[in-house]
Amino acid sequence: MSDPPSAQIIAFPVAARAQANADAERLAKALAGLDAALAEQRVAVAAWRDSLAALKRSTGGLADSLGRFQAGLETLDADVSALNGRARALERWADDAIAQVGAVPASAVPQRPETAAPPDVRSGSAR
Repeated sequence: MSDPPSAQIIAFPVAARAQANADAERLAKALAGLDAALAEQRVAVAAWRDSLAALKRSTGGLADSLGRFQAGLETLDADVSALNGRARALERWADDAIAQVGAVPASAVPQRPETAAPPDVRSGSAR
């Protein structure tokens, strides 16, 4: 005695499984693309860090160079100031010599006065 079947059997939805596989495949491709992008980003960040390190070395060398340049300028300033003082001393000596020549007739002034020598420019003192 067989009873008529009470349950109805439905077919498993094949299209839904195919859609799920397509979605999983799209997700896998997207993840693979993301992994590739992250790998490229790692390379770019490493190159950027190398560039920053090179920039740091370069600016450090520039700071050293500017320090040497400033020291050279300070030395030059001191030398120019010393030369200016010596030039002023020579100017005063020349003014005094001209004043003495003006007080004496030109025929009485020797060509090379031995008594009124100019200051020694190299040492900054009078001879």
